[in-house]
Amino acid sequence: MKSIKTRPYIPERLEIEEITPNHIRLYAYPFEPHYAITVAHPVRRLLLSSTVGYAPIAIKIEGVVHEFDSVRGVAEDVTPFIVNIKNLKFKINEEEKKQHEKFEFEYEFHGPMELRGEHLSNDIMTIIDSTSHLANINSDAKLKFSLVIQRGLGYVPSEAIREEIGNDYIPLDAFFTPVKKAVYTIENVLHESNPNFEKIIFEVETNGQVDPMEAFKEAITIMHSQMSVFGAELNDVPTSNNRLNDDSPELKILLSSVEILNLEHRPSNCLQKSNIKYIGELVLMSESDLKNIKNLGKRSFDEIASKLLEVGYKIGDDLPNDLVITLNKRLAKLKGQN
Repeated sequence: MKSIKTRPYIPERLEIEEITPNHIRLYAYPFEPHYAITVAHPVRRLLLSSTVGYAPIAIKIEGVVHEFDSVRGVAEDVTPFIVNIKNLKFKINEEEKKQHEKFEFEYEFHGPMELRGEHLSNDIMTIIDSTSHLANINSDAKLKFSLVIQRGLGYVPSEAIREEIGNDYIPLDAFFTPVKKAVYTIENVLHESNPNFEKIIFEVETNGQVDPMEAFKEAITIMHSQMSVFGAELNDVPTSNNRLNDDSPELKILLSSVEILNLEHRPSNCLQKSNIKYIGELVLMSESDLKNIKNLGKRSFDEIASKLLEVGYKIGDDLPNDLVITLNKRLAKLKGQN
């Protein structure tokens, strides 16, 4: 006969496995049956949406008026050069992190040379992907530019950044999230003769900007701080029938164009032919639905899944019901206008 409980069991075991310096696996157990997913899912969402990172938000290039311009003597036009800059991963010196949230760096390079990520590193900031190609500068040519890098959360579109920078700068879509991978699996584990207790196995991988264990700790800290609001006297909190705000940051991301994912030509072309224009459409699709898109191969599928994780979502994500309803209405309206 099972004993009658008065409170759920509190898990005590935590094991950490380092796969690489930027990739860890955590094992937490034993959880009461069905408790594991209650804990794991919000932690995963917080890892992807609330881990602070650094990204370029604006660039000013000497002699360039707009992003569709070109620079004399530089093989790449401004647009592909900017894409290469946006794909870089920046690691800021620990001491500088404590003092500043925004940095501006000025550069001047003379050809002939291949400009790579490593050429942007300095005493304050290091480029993680140092061998990344940025541009080819021809003989007797010069490339002079200023780059603004800022600390932030999630994804911020260039339209929002435009309001914060001067007219001389070209705003950039900013992908701040340093977490590349945050997934979990749940397994049954034997505890006190009960085989239905659960174990959470978390995998966390970052792009090198932050330590994965620090990112995990920060997600737990944020969860605790968000829950602290319920520590107030609940009777003093007025009730309301608040519905999802159409201007919520989450909805803005889901209603953003798939173009912000910077997909390669093949997956981008497949989505375009299937009339899939918005991130929310991808999130609402099941894995099998996406894989069944004509001419979309495994490599293209994997790229789409990876890019979605960068903005905090996955294909077939378990969104709250009120968000799904609002999202479907807004998508139908947007698609009807096109």
